[in-house]
Amino acid sequence: MINKNVNLLSIYKMMKLISIIIIVLFSNLANAQKHKIDSLSELKYSELKNKFYDYYDHIKIPQSEHIAKYYLQKAKKEKNSIEIAEGYNLMHFNKDFSTAIKYTDSLTIITKNIKGNLYPARTYLIKGNLYYKNDNLKLALDNYILGLKYAKEQNDEKQTAYANMNIAYINSYIGKNAEAAKIFRYYVYNRNNITDDYQHNQMRIALISCYIYMNKLDSANILIKEGQEYAFTNKNKYNSNLYSYLSGVYDLKLKKYNTAITKLSNVYRYFTNSDENSNINYVLYYLGKSYDGLKNKEKAVENFIKLDSNIQKTDITFPELREVYTYIIDYYKEKNNKEKQLYYIDRFLKVDKKLDEQFEYLATELPKKYDTPNLLQEKEDIIQDLKNRKLVLYTSIGILSVVLLLIVYLYFKAKKTAKEHRKIAQELIQSIEKRNFESTDRKKEVPELPIQEQAEMENKTIKTVPEDVTAFILKELEAFESKQLFLKNGITLANLAKKIKTNTAYLSETVNNHKEKNFNSYLNDLRIDYVLERLVKDKKFRSYKLPAIAEEIGYNNVQAFAVAFKKKTGTTPSIYIKEIENSMIT
Repeated sequence: MINKNVNLLSIYKMMKLISIIIIVLFSNLANAQKHKIDSLSELKYSELKNKFYDYYDHIKIPQSEHIAKYYLQKAKKEKNSIEIAEGYNLMHFNKDFSTAIKYTDSLTIITKNIKGNLYPARTYLIKGNLYYKNDNLKLALDNYILGLKYAKEQNDEKQTAYANMNIAYINSYIGKNAEAAKIFRYYVYNRNNITDDYQHNQMRIALISCYIYMNKLDSANILIKEGQEYAFTNKNKYNSNLYSYLSGVYDLKLKKYNTAITKLSNVYRYFTNSDENSNINYVLYYLGKSYDGLKNKEKAVENFIKLDSNIQKTDITFPELREVYTYIIDYYKEKNNKEKQLYYIDRFLKVDKKLDEQFEYLATELPKKYDTPNLLQEKEDIIQDLKNRKLVLYTSIGILSVVLLLIVYLYFKAKKTAKEHRKIAQELIQSIEKRNFESTDRKKEVPELPIQEQAEMENKTIKTVPEDVTAFILKELEAFESKQLFLKNGITLANLAKKIKTNTAYLSETVNNHKEKNFNSYLNDLRIDYVLERLVKDKKFRSYKLPAIAEEIGYNNVQAFAVAFKKKTGTTPSIYIKEIENSMIT
């Protein structure tokens, strides 16, 4: 009985001791919390704000949320509308979208009657940033434009700058890097008390990204080193990893794939622990690109699939995803995995639809391997293939047969055309050789040849040219032909008329009536007749390149020569020369 009472007394003492310990612990926690609040109360609004951004920048979410909450409570207690508005702004940072948008709506209400140049421009810029963060670029841009409008109306240089910077972010995001870089570069090198250290660092990061996309790698590398030094000095792990990420992308551009993979993998682990989804997406994209550079398709696809999984969770997209999905689709096409191929075609179409809805700028620096209609058709083909492989096989054989027949048809048509051209060339050669054999005192014009000539004839108009003038012009033309003056470059009706001291009307009519062709045809025929004969006689001339031959006989370029030759003879200069060489061998 005594022992039992002793045990009960011991238990009672122990429970009392535990109670005292609990009371002391709670008292210490309360005192610590009170001390923490008291320590914040000693800070001014500007100091609280700096402390908030310091925690936020270092991804210390609980601490930053605590300061934001205290800031808002303090402002409400003091009935300070400007600071209440700022409290709503701080509160929205770490919240999900639906909660954050409510805080910005409260911000709109509280600042409605506030006079000055800060609002409503700042409200629109804050909302724009929230929409941008949540991948609604259309509403982000709408709000940025409104913010810019009000900032300009209020002559607020700082907020005008912020609006320009934010619009530049969107330009960069949709591929207009040259335009965005101008803005970022200006604010990196011309701060003018507009950007604080945080904003300046963001401009540097954005400019590096633009330079990398624009392949201005030396400029990018200089800024990366500056940024790494800045992050090290400020002991900021978040920024340090951002610059490591950019350095990895820089290495990828230099095809240093293994170095890029090492850097990006380390950054991926950091951002995964900090839950930075938008950054994770880009890191996974460039990891996949790096493995693809090493021809390691399996690892590339592994990272791209992780990227797709993250996209499904966050619904945050970017234009390069088109390349990601086409890569995965091609990979599974090679593996003949129809189910996976079909799945990622569906994923591509969903993402592509969202991108198309958000962006007016559709043409990216990455070429589309598949456009949407082709993918839809391929999707239907795959479904049909899963139902009836034989039908697709027969269809494929039929299509291949048609293609083969078309190729055969084109081949024989080309062969027939070449044969006709060779025949014409042979007849020309034989005709010239026969004429040279029969007479050494030949006429200046080549006699009738079996060629396909369609001379351009001007409509003849009966004009009276004095007989003595006609005789004079014909005599001059005879000299023009015999001295081979037609080989000079730049001959025109006007300068020839001037040279033989007559007018263009008399010269043109004489050529039309006595040569039965217009001046241009007359000139071309003389040149082609000349080159036909000289190519047969002069082996060295035949060895010239076609541009040199064209220049030798008065043409400005080889195209004009080839057209005139084909029109006069019905064959091409190259075939004609080849047939001459063949005839010499035989």
